[in-house]
Amino acid sequence: MNHEEALIKAFILPSKRERYLGFLSTSKGRAKIISELAHFKALDARFMKSIIPSQHDPVSVAKLIRSKGAGPKCWVMSENSQLDGKELDLLLTLKETIGAQMGTIISCIPGRLGYFEDEDGRCLLER
Repeated sequence: MNHEEALIKAFILPSKRERYLGFLSTSKGRAKIISELAHFKALDARFMKSIIPSQHDPVSVAKLIRSKGAGPKCWVMSENSQLDGKELDLLLTLKETIGAQMGTIISCIPGRLGYFEDEDGRCLLER
């Protein structure tokens, strides 16, 4: 299972999961997911963990994610086309993401651990 399928199966609301999995099967469908990321409402709140505001900087978030088992690389789904659809360095990705106000989901451990940020906030994704 790839990172994007695992993200959807683990962190999207059950009522929307099949629809989003279907979107992944085409580039047009995947683009629809990306276009929704700015104000994304499909995440399952049970798996969204708050990050203390004083730790909203890239180094602190990376440290938190790594303490939960993340490695140095991550997979990115993002409105930022420079990051989207790529496996990248976790810290560099967080530096490009945090505060940029562009919807982004970062997968660190497929289906188990990630990070989400949109225009409305940021959180850890954890199962």
